[in-house]
Amino acid sequence: MAKEISNVTEFGAETIFDGELTFTDNLIISGKFKGTINATGRLEIAKTAECTVDKISAKSVVVLGSVVGDIEGSERVELCRGSTVKGNISTADIRIADKVEFEGTVSMIGEVPAVDLFSVASSEYKKALVLR
Repeated sequence: MAKEISNVTEFGAETIFDGELTFTDNLIISGKFKGTINATGRLEIAKTAECTVDKISAKSVVVLGSVVGDIEGSERVELCRGSTVKGNISTADIRIADKVEFEGTVSMIGEVPAVDLFSVASSEYKKALVLR
């Protein structure tokens, strides 16, 4: 079976965007962005990017550059080494690498299994997580 190739759009390092952005596939921002992002796709904030947002909302958000504002990743948010985020994050899954500047709060979204973490073996709790 052939691997599915999805569309990727990139705002280059010389791009300056101010306003509201909506997209469904994959976007890489390498320049400057100011405004709001409402997306159902994957967003990457490149190392050279500077984003000042009211809110970023996307399926997946990977930050290598700088973001000032709130981030919501319905599936995941990843803060890569050397990135800077000043804002609150809400997501189902988060990864924060070493050497990240982060100022804000993290809220985990999604259902938590109806299993008491302290009354079951870790293997049973992990199974409950997978089954949700």
